Amino acid sequence: MSTPRRRIETDVMKLLMSDYEVTLVDDNMQEFYVRFHGPTDTPFTGGVWKVHVELPDQYPYKSPSIGFINRIFHPNIDEVSGSVCLDVINQTWSPMFDMINIFEVFLPQLLRYPNPTDPLNGEAAALLMREPAKYETKVKDYVSRYATSEAVDAVGEETSEDDDDMNSVNFASSEDEAAGMEL
Repeated sequence: MSTPRRRIETDVMKLLMSDYEVTLVDDNMQEFYVRFHGPTDTPFTGGVWKVHVELPDQYPYKSPSIGFINRIFHPNIDEVSGSVCLDVINQTWSPMFDMINIFEVFLPQLLRYPNPTDPLNGEAAALLMREPAKYETKVKDYVSRYATSEAVDAVGEETSEDDDDMNSVNFASSEDEAAGMEL
């Protein structure tokens, strides 16, 4: 199929030409990392995350796999694996969407408007529903501890060694989580 291959190249090139810092894994356009900044006017403001992206061979007809590498405290993001629970990526994906949509619309909206009724992180969901001020404080604490440029760079050094062996986001996240705790 040449159409999905062409679409992968087009979408990744758009991302590479955007303001996002993109790092390809072994010059492969189907696996890469994007440096993602938290949206302004949220508790995530000032945070920087390394997001792992894998595009399936059937992309754009099949959704990409998206995962946060460094830790984030959010009801819809698994703290251990970095997996993202987002309907538009997991269930309602459409070939009309592209990688720019994910980083300019979908992920900022997810951070801005968490959905505690469909959590991957039960602790974050419960805290958001019961004590929103404490939730915001904990998010800001995680941002200052795990979502700095230094933290992303430290995670980057470890994942670059593991890229050849990486089969899933979970593999990298467990090691990266341990590294994040040392900071």
